[in-house]
Amino acid sequence: MQHYDLVIIGGGINGCGIARDAAGRGLSVLVAEAGDLAGATSSASTKLIHGGLRYLEYFEFRLVAEALAERETLLSIAPHIIWPLEFVLPHEEHLRPAWMIRLGLFFYDHLGRSAFGLRRNASTLPVSRGVRLAPDGYGMGLRPGFQRGFAYYDCWVDDARLVVLNARSAARHGARIATRTRVMAARRAGGNWKISLESANGFQKEEVTARVLVNAAGPWVKSVLDDTVGIASPGKVRLVRGSHIVVPRIHDRRHAFILQNPDRRIVFMIPYEREFTLIGTTDVAMDEDPAQQSPSEAEVNYLCDAASRYTERPLTPLDVVWSYSGVRPLYDDGTDNPSAVTRDYHLLLDSAGPPVLSVFGGKITTYRRLAEHVLEQLKPWFPETHAWTASEALPGGDFGEATAKMGFDVLFDDLCDRYPKLPGLLLARIARRHGTLAREILGPARREADLGESFGGGLFEVEARWFIAHEWAREADDILWRRTKCGLHMSVIERQHFSDWMLSAAHGDIH
Repeated sequence: MQHYDLVIIGGGINGCGIARDAAGRGLSVLVAEAGDLAGATSSASTKLIHGGLRYLEYFEFRLVAEALAERETLLSIAPHIIWPLEFVLPHEEHLRPAWMIRLGLFFYDHLGRSAFGLRRNASTLPVSRGVRLAPDGYGMGLRPGFQRGFAYYDCWVDDARLVVLNARSAARHGARIATRTRVMAARRAGGNWKISLESANGFQKEEVTARVLVNAAGPWVKSVLDDTVGIASPGKVRLVRGSHIVVPRIHDRRHAFILQNPDRRIVFMIPYEREFTLIGTTDVAMDEDPAQQSPSEAEVNYLCDAASRYTERPLTPLDVVWSYSGVRPLYDDGTDNPSAVTRDYHLLLDSAGPPVLSVFGGKITTYRRLAEHVLEQLKPWFPETHAWTASEALPGGDFGEATAKMGFDVLFDDLCDRYPKLPGLLLARIARRHGTLAREILGPARREADLGESFGGGLFEVEARWFIAHEWAREADDILWRRTKCGLHMSVIERQHFSDWMLSAAHGDIH
């Protein structure tokens, strides 16, 4: 029977982040994920690494400061999947006065720098400023009448790839990543946990032991603790659905919009996959099965209406080309308004015997610090370990000092020099997904024919096989919607053909 220092339930951003940190400290680690990595909430975010400007209105200063500091760290360790993004807030005096916005942005500019050591190392992102909303500039795509606004910077992230890269880093440090593996039961037995595992198809069963159990099951955190582990949960989880829609691109500039609404919520409109605009999110309290979530008709209408208050061309549900929902497992702090429930994380440790630590809440931006705090709470069991994840790049993010200073363009230019006969758009997409590993994936290819079958949407066989061999991809959706967003650029027929190919490839029937 295999024994581990740490068994982690859940292969989302928190589970994989904890696994990376623990494995890099020399601990033996197993991650058990019932589905695919980032298969639920962690691939259904608004794709932002940000402090959360709106959280200042709820006086979440510690959370915002920590998130802003983490924004700098994550930008340095994953520059291929995280990059700066400018946001423009059109001003409406009757919603929030200009002085309030200026004050909020002043705090936002300086809060992260004054916390966690960033005073010594100024932010790499520009400070906020006022802007004019000219129709050929920052006001492009907006209705006439919006004349001024405010601009500030946060960061974009490919959320699902962030999860996968943390899992890959954990595996490099010795962790075992077991996807499509469900924890059927976990019981205390002497000084260890005895854990029963079962594959998704039910054909493989295994028992392992562990010194410590970490419950990072996201929306299922409470049910795992209550049912799988058999311990009454001391904390409550508030499930809040956040939905997003994707529409044809509203403008051809690189900036995003942050929109105020009369209900005092905000909605983002973000350039997405070159051809589209991502609009989100909602906050809907729910108690249904977290696995069966999709945007409701009311949510789609809400997002279309919220955007149409600003856009030159009104949006309707007929404009929506794709939509998705994620369920946020927020810590229940008793707040009635779902938008006001804290986004901070809470770690609940039960040490009445072999310890189990459960993760409630959290933001994708602060996952790395959350992992450090988990290991800090587990110091009595692992006293000789030390934090390290802020300094080692995630796979593909090791740009080197010269490239890091000049940005992603240096990597892209190098690929264009190495592969002059491959389309620039294809090279850009592969570089964004894989960073410095792009050369390993493309190998000796000289032209598109060398990349194997073209499935459409910019996806080729050589990359699909990489995902299967190195990133635990087993089903078509793992690649079309999580490892990439190629599904958004493919026809129904192309997606079906790839599903058929994947069914054989993942089982070794295609050579």
